[in-house]
Amino acid sequence: MTEDSGAAGSLPQARAYLRRADPVLARLIDDRPDFDPRAWLAQLPPMDLYGALLFQVTGQQLSVPATRRTLARIQALFGGRLPAPADLLAVDPAQLRQAGLSWRKTGTLRDLAGRLTDGRLDQDALNAMPDEELMAELTAIPGIGPWTVQGALLIALGREDVVLPGDLALRKAIQAAYQLDHLPAQQEVLAIAEKWRPYRSLATSYLFSAALEPAGAPPAAPHTNS
Repeated sequence: MTEDSGAAGSLPQARAYLRRADPVLARLIDDRPDFDPRAWLAQLPPMDLYGALLFQVTGQQLSVPATRRTLARIQALFGGRLPAPADLLAVDPAQLRQAGLSWRKTGTLRDLAGRLTDGRLDQDALNAMPDEELMAELTAIPGIGPWTVQGALLIALGREDVVLPGDLALRKAIQAAYQLDHLPAQQEVLAIAEKWRPYRSLATSYLFSAALEPAGAPPAAPHTNS
């Protein structure tokens, strides 16, 4: 989310809305007056929607450091960059397995790449879809779940109303920020996040920042597990 982002309004307006909606977020916002919710993108290679899905699928069930190591090995196969769909299809799947992808993840990414290459999916059309339609198109691919798509919506498309209830780091951040005596389940995260609409992405970024960085520093990249 940036100062000039879309219809949902400016960053100052979103901050003001969240401060009014949730006293916990009001404290986090006040502690970080110069916070840039998109600064963590500088830690990642440039990604279109396909690249963000590749990143998210790679990271399923892995720690953030392990994800980055695997991603670096994948990039090394393609001259130091993330592969386009046609590039991924052209490489021997065994090389992806040697880079650290499981056979299941390799199959998921090849399925996605095949649909983008043969025209069953069009990336420009996907980019323009509302969140719900995009979710339905992509979760039809085995191995791509809702939270994988949500992470890609946040990373590649900068959608403003995304929350990642399956993300363990976010659940721990909410537990700490709201002083819960238990780790919230995914449905509890969604219930807490309901008051943040239509700025759930910004709220999520503040919570990641509070959990992973000192006040005033950019958050680490979100990391989903489904």
